[in-house]
Amino acid sequence: MQVGEFVFGVMMLVVAILSFIAIFREIKNRNFFAVAFATASLLLFGWYSVMTLYSQLMNVFTG
Repeated sequence: MQVGEFVFGVMMLVVAILSFIAIFREIKNRNFFAVAFATASLLLFGWYSVMTLYSQLMNVFTG
């Protein structure tokens, strides 16, 4: 397992969580452009972080 890739995956997961929070904050403020941008960020960073962490954990368990 490469520690650097695992840490980067966790950092991208934090960005995805912050994007998730931003979606609801911007819905409350009725800023729909920001909602769209936060949703796109959540999808992009969330997918990347989940796949990175999945890949790293599969390397640990399969050798």
